[in-house]
Amino acid sequence: MESSSTRSGGSTRREATRQKLYEAAVTLIAEQGFSATTVDEIAERAGVAKGTVYYNFASKSVLFEELLRHGVGLLTASLREAAERTAAEGGSRVDALDAMVRAGLVFIDRYPAFTQLYVAELWRTNRAWQSTLMVVRQEAVAVVEGVLREGVAAGEFSDEIDVQLTAAALVGMVLVAALDWKSFQPERSLDDVHAALSRLLQGRVSGRD
Repeated sequence: MESSSTRSGGSTRREATRQKLYEAAVTLIAEQGFSATTVDEIAERAGVAKGTVYYNFASKSVLFEELLRHGVGLLTASLREAAERTAAEGGSRVDALDAMVRAGLVFIDRYPAFTQLYVAELWRTNRAWQSTLMVVRQEAVAVVEGVLREGVAAGEFSDEIDVQLTAAALVGMVLVAALDWKSFQPERSLDDVHAALSRLLQGRVSGRD
């Protein structure tokens, strides 16, 4: 039997290896597409043997599916942390939504290639991992739904809003705006983009208070 420290060290090394494979895969697939990317290329980009890829993932498809789980999981955690931190500081639900918008932009700024892949895959319906993608997408949207439901219950938001559609729209707003920022307006700062979306979120685009 391995000691707990040995097992811990092995687990840490494996997670580090998987992280390198995620980063290699997401970069290559963003550059040349899923079908054109080979396991050999992923291994070479990650700096590991081809067998290491198969040791960690049964196939390229499984690797990509786990990549989606991993990436959206990070996004979901950052949204939840932003909402919880705002609540702990005594902020309103609008403040929480605004903090989540910023958290989403920070995530996308850090992982633009993953975000590009994620948005592209949302439009596909013939992938083996489609059901997994729908599950992890809903986990991220559910965090926003939770804040909206709390706001409705507290009287901060109208009880006429469609919580599910509004949550999806807010997440979509951040994703699409951030991709436009990265692709066509890279000279703009994160603060600048956040300020623009914050004004939209808070209904201050008409010029009236």
